[in-house]
Amino acid sequence: MMASVDTAALVDWIHRFRDAVTAKRDWLTELDSAIGDADHGANMARGMDAVVAKLEAGTPATVDELLKGVGMTLVSSVGGASGPLYGTLFLRMGMAAGPVTELDATALAASLRAGLDGIVARGKAEAGDKTMFDAMAPAVDALDAAVARGADLAAATVAAAQAAAVGRDATLPLVARKGRASYLGERSAGHLDPGSASTTLLFETLAQATAESS
Repeated sequence: MMASVDTAALVDWIHRFRDAVTAKRDWLTELDSAIGDADHGANMARGMDAVVAKLEAGTPATVDELLKGVGMTLVSSVGGASGPLYGTLFLRMGMAAGPVTELDATALAASLRAGLDGIVARGKAEAGDKTMFDAMAPAVDALDAAVARGADLAAATVAAAQAAAVGRDATLPLVARKGRASYLGERSAGHLDPGSASTTLLFETLAQATAESS
């Protein structure tokens, strides 16, 4: 059973997330065109390309340096709401992780919880607002619960990814209460939230990275 993720595994996760965002770029843009500014796919792809380019120039030695570097790059290179929100996620994760070289299941869960708290502090989103929170909060809750049951990292991250997907799909009938989509009122119902879709990719690729490393 996998006991922890080191910086190499986290870099693998970031690469996988970039690849997934790139592969799903048109889909994310299509989702955003229905209820947003039609730029979520392009913005996320551009931001993750910038993150990977920076990592290819040199991998930080500690987890906090790695994750905070990812966060700062996203803030500076991604437009719209996605940059500040995803940037805050990784910045807070790095701050919670500290100057270590690996994270066990408990520490990974704690860092993701800190990232979620950062997103809430910045975006003021709640459950049912039709935002990335609707995928991220269930994923973090599921990860916490799996770790508390004694699951290994691979199993715990799979549980988180599955919960994120359920949360994403649950945004379909919701009326948006936050962000650009909220301007549409009732017309925002019947569409998946693009932020929850990219968040699900984040957790699915985390599960892939931990499975590959185990």
